[in-house]
Amino acid sequence: MALRTPITKRFISSSHASRSISSWWKHVDPAPKDPILGVTEAFLADPHPDKVNVGVGAYRDDNGKPVVLDCVREAERRIAGNLNMEYLPMGGSNKMVEETLKLAYGDDSDLIKDKRIAAIQALSGTGACRIFADFQKRFSPDSQIYIPVPTWSNHHNIWRDANVPQRTFHYYHPESKGLDFAALMDDVKNAPNGSFFLLHACAHNPTGVDPTVEQWKEISYQFKVKGHFAFFDMAYQGFASGDPERDAKSIRIFLEDGHLIGCSQSYAKNMGLYGQRVGCLSLVCEDEKQAVAVKSQLQQLARPMYSNPPVHGALIVSTILGDPDLKQLWLKEVKGMADRIIGMRTSLRENIEKLGSTLSWEHITNQIGMFCYSGMTPEQVDRLTKEFHIYMTRNGRISMAGVTSGNVEYLAKAIHEVTKAA
Repeated sequence: MALRTPITKRFISSSHASRSISSWWKHVDPAPKDPILGVTEAFLADPHPDKVNVGVGAYRDDNGKPVVLDCVREAERRIAGNLNMEYLPMGGSNKMVEETLKLAYGDDSDLIKDKRIAAIQALSGTGACRIFADFQKRFSPDSQIYIPVPTWSNHHNIWRDANVPQRTFHYYHPESKGLDFAALMDDVKNAPNGSFFLLHACAHNPTGVDPTVEQWKEISYQFKVKGHFAFFDMAYQGFASGDPERDAKSIRIFLEDGHLIGCSQSYAKNMGLYGQRVGCLSLVCEDEKQAVAVKSQLQQLARPMYSNPPVHGALIVSTILGDPDLKQLWLKEVKGMADRIIGMRTSLRENIEKLGSTLSWEHITNQIGMFCYSGMTPEQVDRLTKEFHIYMTRNGRISMAGVTSGNVEYLAKAIHEVTKAA
């Protein structure tokens, strides 16, 4: 005859199990707020009618509104007539990858013709960087990554979570608000031979400070001497200068010198496909056989993360870049976005100088891309928010996409007010 568990014992066991279950996650503290996304949250919560958000890293038109490019609308119209919801391969859309490689490496690239590039579709630039970080850890487990100071804050998170040790190298010069080229070159020379370096291909985030063509040539030469590996994060091709070819010059210089580089590409900024999360990761290899092997390993890394990438954004990109007329329209529109930002840089500088500021603001127009590294202190930024309802990250980074002809004068007055005693 089976023995029954006494009711009291069953109650105690159930109560003990409940206590055990409820304590599983008691040790988990809230994560710190993202320094960039937290700015937008604070902005949205502010009821002030004259509030300004220059923290968001997304393009806005001169009315401060989000933009959907005409080339994207036309691509969407064409896609709608031929919907396909099937899975993509683990490596993503071959057509999208093919067109994306042409942007980075050139339409007539011998590397593409010789099939020496291992490439997969990625979840925008973030996903491309993360897949590469995991690839670096798996196949060069004793290596570390050299990251510029400063850099996009998520770079540190990506390589940290891939368990790749991080080192830093000099990049920005606070006094000149430009490139600290001498210190950068010293760090490149002093790094152990065969080190991995993260480089911003153009429109450095957050500083907007890029090396000149001649400086890129010197950097490439020194990388060759030391046997370093260059991984380029190219989030702003076309969006920086308005010319995708010009914005890829850093990569082309390294390729001309025979480097086997890595590259992350994103269509968030230059096509406005922020929510589609479409990008590409590519690695230049010694030959086609090596490229096949490397691509297979990149796909293996993607498999347990997300299996395969989403299809819709890839269709938009391949439709635009695969049609000569749509591609020309895109080139016109991306230049229009870049030109508006360049114009706002000029206007902001002129408005501050017109107020009689004794400080130099030439760095506003010397820098390039979406962001201006203003040189303002965290305390000055706090005053901008508290007294003028202007929101930006506390490192003084201004998103020029948030500056419009309607708010530039107000922004200039506020910046002058908080910096005039400096």
